Amino acid sequence: MIKKVDHSYDNIVAFEFLGEVTKEDFNQMVIPAIEAMIDDIDEINLVYLLNTDLSEFTMGAWWKDAMLGIQNITKWHKSAIVTDSNAIQNFTEIFSHVMPGEFKGFDKADLDEALRWAAT
Repeated sequence: MIKKVDHSYDNIVAFEFLGEVTKEDFNQMVIPAIEAMIDDIDEINLVYLLNTDLSEFTMGAWWKDAMLGIQNITKWHKSAIVTDSNAIQNFTEIFSHVMPGEFKGFDKADLDEALRWAAT
């Protein structure tokens, strides 16, 4: 399941991932929000709060997330991944070197900082 994370910034979208995450979750929540953001500000500023294990993502969910990145490759500006997994945070930092835009990992306790970072 994917839920929107409430925040006060106009130039970011933020999502929390809980339990099993499916292709349909991406189609219903993430894709429309990203498309609207591109229409509004012509860039993507995104925060993912991971409150589920990555094994809970179905293959369809992984595919939709990958395609989202590829189809909008020139629109990425800032993306924060919020998780207590050091491995995922490190991967996120490495990802920043191969994709346009900035990618940064944050601890769950630093969600507010992640939202601020993505918005500036």
